[in-house]
Amino acid sequence: MNFDSTISIIGGGNIGMAIAKGLVKSGTYKASDIIITRAKADLPKNLNEDGFVFQSDNCDAVQKSKIVIVAVVPFIVQNILQEIKNCITPQHTLISIVTGVTIADIQSVISADICIARAMPNTAIKIQESMTCIASNKCECENFKRIVFLFEKLGKTLVIPEDYMLSATALGSCGIAYFLRAIRAATQGGIQIGFHAEDAQLIAAQTAKGAAELLLQQHSHPEDEIDKVTTPRGITIAGLNEMEHNGFSSAFIKGIVRSYEKAKS
Repeated sequence: MNFDSTISIIGGGNIGMAIAKGLVKSGTYKASDIIITRAKADLPKNLNEDGFVFQSDNCDAVQKSKIVIVAVVPFIVQNILQEIKNCITPQHTLISIVTGVTIADIQSVISADICIARAMPNTAIKIQESMTCIASNKCECENFKRIVFLFEKLGKTLVIPEDYMLSATALGSCGIAYFLRAIRAATQGGIQIGFHAEDAQLIAAQTAKGAAELLLQQHSHPEDEIDKVTTPRGITIAGLNEMEHNGFSSAFIKGIVRSYEKAKS
């Protein structure tokens, strides 16, 4: 494996695997150039499953790859950093996907003067449709530009101050679950008014996708687009008002704020 063209993902869980699959799907990396580490008990029987390189040795993975993505649960990240710290050299770039772990926390363990980034994608990264917010200790360096380029291949990106990372987690990372729940609710409504479940989900999901694309492509405000489909005494405004009377917007806002508060605690 070539050091400069290899990337390692420390932690092959849901988000780690989503990133790996997105990198391959986007053509940014070949599967054979992606090392995914897991605990021995969690390794697949085929260590080259789907063409990836699976292993349990984190230090070996770091030594073979220029870019290291740490995608483990928060309560083990300190152990992982302690394990790999002596393998990190000035040639490396480290990206943390770990909620609540600051760049300063990482620097307190990793003594090498390297580009460290915090990235907060969501699981749509595996189909190149993530919203990824990124912060770094070296935003002007070439290595950081490479990180942004990498995530731009996997969806939309936004470079933010690190202080906003928990907010990005609540809105962008947790947020995908909120929108999926909204689609599920729309599907259930569709079933109640006569559609089979598969048809209701198709209509709901494509309608949600179309609504999002209107905002992304037209750079318009949601209310401007809503005004185009609401007529006096019409059925759309009747439905919207019923949702608002039952706390739709308030519940959504409260959910995002509650996730943010939980992330801070």
